[in-house]
Amino acid sequence: MSLRHNITLGQYLPGSSAVHRLDPRTKLLMSFGFIMLLFIVRGGWATYGLLGLAALCTILIAKLPLGMVARGLRPILIILSLTVVLHVFSTREGVLLFRWWIIAVYSGGINQGFLLAARLVLLVLSTSVLTLTTSPILLTDAIEYVLKPFKRIGLPAHELAMMMTIALRFIPTLIEEAEKIMKAQLARGADFESGGLMKRAKALLPLLIPLFISAFRRADELAMAMEARCYRGGDSRTKFKVLRYTALDIYAWLLFAVIGVLAFYVSYLG
Repeated sequence: MSLRHNITLGQYLPGSSAVHRLDPRTKLLMSFGFIMLLFIVRGGWATYGLLGLAALCTILIAKLPLGMVARGLRPILIILSLTVVLHVFSTREGVLLFRWWIIAVYSGGINQGFLLAARLVLLVLSTSVLTLTTSPILLTDAIEYVLKPFKRIGLPAHELAMMMTIALRFIPTLIEEAEKIMKAQLARGADFESGGLMKRAKALLPLLIPLFISAFRRADELAMAMEARCYRGGDSRTKFKVLRYTALDIYAWLLFAVIGVLAFYVSYLG
């Protein structure tokens, strides 16, 4: 399986669904709101089930390939596994299920470990849906709009938004470049699969130098292209496509408010 197909962050899939047609500011603020809900509400399977159902419905409405979205979770499998294992062996709550020497497994540890893993999965899904349904240019405009109030304290909103969007856009590009370099070295007899963890890590070191050279070359080409187009930052720049809220955004905010109220009710009162 291609490395590029396992990374959904930074990729954009054009479409005409209701989620694609939402204002990028709406999608960006809703993603922030969804992440805040994950950390504010009291963790429980009913709450995370409700938020997970909302995320799944959003993916279906956006007509995103479920297989592609699921493959985007592969890079965090190690983090999810470590999270579950650490909670299982460090939490001393609930019913004792297993004890051997100094190792004790409690039901509360298993529950907390999988709940935190579910929170991480939902967090990644929310950011993936944002980037998969929003073009880099519109995402830049949305980030700039959100950061605009901070310009009063000297924060360069446009430049910061441009940097964040370029960084997101270059993630799949650099992954594709790393895959090409890896295939070229495999054709020359390199071995990235055999041996222990340390040996595999050392085998990946020769990838870093050509990857860094390629990244610097692409950054230099991008800077020259921006200078050739007389780019001078965000001062006095106009927008080719002016962002406007529509009735679809109002309906989306109302639906998001309902989901938020239900999440709080299930978490604290249900």
